[in-house]
Amino acid sequence: MTTGNEKVELSGELARSLLNAAPDPTVIVDALGTIMFANARVEETFGYVAAQLVGRPIEVLLPERFRAGHGNHRKRFFESPKPRPMGAGLELYGLHRDGHEFPVEISLSPLETPSGLLVSSAIRDISDRKAIEHALLEAHNEAKRANRAKSAFLAAASHDLRQPLQALSLLNAALTRTAEPDSRAADIAAGTAQALSSMSELLNALLDISKLEAGAVKPDIEDCSVQRIFERLRAQFTDQAEAKGLELIVDECDDVVRTDPTLLEQIVQNLVANAIRYTKAGLVQLRCVHSHAYVQIDVVDTGVGIPNGDLQLIFEEFYQAPLEAGARREGLGLGLSIVRRVAELLDVRLEVESTPGRGSRFRLNVPRGSRLSPAATQPALEPSHDRNAVERVVLVVDDDAAVAAATAMLLEVEGYQPLVAASLDDALCRLTEATCIPNVIICDYQLGSGPSGVETIRKIREMCGRRIRSFLVTGDTSSSALNLGSQIEDCTILSKPMDATKLLGLLEATL
Repeated sequence: MTTGNEKVELSGELARSLLNAAPDPTVIVDALGTIMFANARVEETFGYVAAQLVGRPIEVLLPERFRAGHGNHRKRFFESPKPRPMGAGLELYGLHRDGHEFPVEISLSPLETPSGLLVSSAIRDISDRKAIEHALLEAHNEAKRANRAKSAFLAAASHDLRQPLQALSLLNAALTRTAEPDSRAADIAAGTAQALSSMSELLNALLDISKLEAGAVKPDIEDCSVQRIFERLRAQFTDQAEAKGLELIVDECDDVVRTDPTLLEQIVQNLVANAIRYTKAGLVQLRCVHSHAYVQIDVVDTGVGIPNGDLQLIFEEFYQAPLEAGARREGLGLGLSIVRRVAELLDVRLEVESTPGRGSRFRLNVPRGSRLSPAATQPALEPSHDRNAVERVVLVVDDDAAVAAATAMLLEVEGYQPLVAASLDDALCRLTEATCIPNVIICDYQLGSGPSGVETIRKIREMCGRRIRSFLVTGDTSSSALNLGSQIEDCTILSKPMDATKLLGLLEATL
């Protein structure tokens, strides 16, 4: 047994270097609770230089209320030494030298040494994760409260109901990126992500049906590039297809169609999502076929197929085909109903062929348009660089504090530097105080009673003296709202609830 004045003799400089290189603070303690070694990481977490801790009791790193019972915990560990987490299921806290407490996770490992049995404690500060979990719970409760407001559902759904979903989605993405693999937090995040995906899908479907029923969707007809739509869908669905082991084939198409590009993309998006959902193996292909007056856009899959007697029923509201044994039903059966309604709105003829067990082909006959100029066919997203801008600085403008905080938290987790503002005036003040020009603007379209997101982006660009790459976020999924991007250059429209993975992918491509 060692005494409090002795120091652990590590097996050479290599062992000492390895402990100092560990990502978390590590302390080695004897059976009396005396700290025999502390690595270099303890200073940034606890505020002590390592040498200041050697010879002191481990309780110096614990809040006062935990010290009395800590000796018994240590005694039990030495009686049955084995690697394990400390205090499984309990809330553990560390004590900084300046007196403030912070939540921790501790992993214990026994060490056999010539001087006797010691215990190595690896300590991790989980303050960021706890903050995310708390914010996630608050956003979840807010979402539940919003869902109870049924009397104002249609009026609130396009914006107010999407706001807590937006915050919840971003916070969950941040939690996913900070939680340890195979931890309880990771399990919670995965379950929440699945629930969020279902909530978002059903909410969007119900809102789309409501707007189509009310005649609130008005097509904005123009000549548009099929290839630009194909490229956006490729980016959206590649990971989803790969996760199921499917091959996603997207053909090159230089055709131009005359239609509403946003609504056409919505149709094809629904068809591709359905194809991936009901295809277990093989491929999903997006292709275009030339004809005289039309461009035929096909979505082909090698999925379960549709019985002949159901080919017309599949476009009815709430219709769901019979499932195979053990299969889980998804959605409300509204996706193809929305496809049919939007196709009729655009005067696009919709055809379907299918063979049970072999797959399906959905075809859209879209009127051919005039040839576009080369500039109009270029991809919408271009990386933006400026010598006067500091890399990875993102200005977030949103009058909803929960959404703004969630967006900033996600950006920080991914290594970006967020600047947060609630309005145009607030943003201009923040930029006046800032030492750098942001690379990207993420701006909500509805900013209370002040200027819209479009006007806010314009004013910020004027102040900064350059055309900053921008993302305009809106809870309105109508065609007119999603075509707001045409009012301002280098601006992409993102619908709420915003997909965090998609947002981060767009930011990475931009920066």
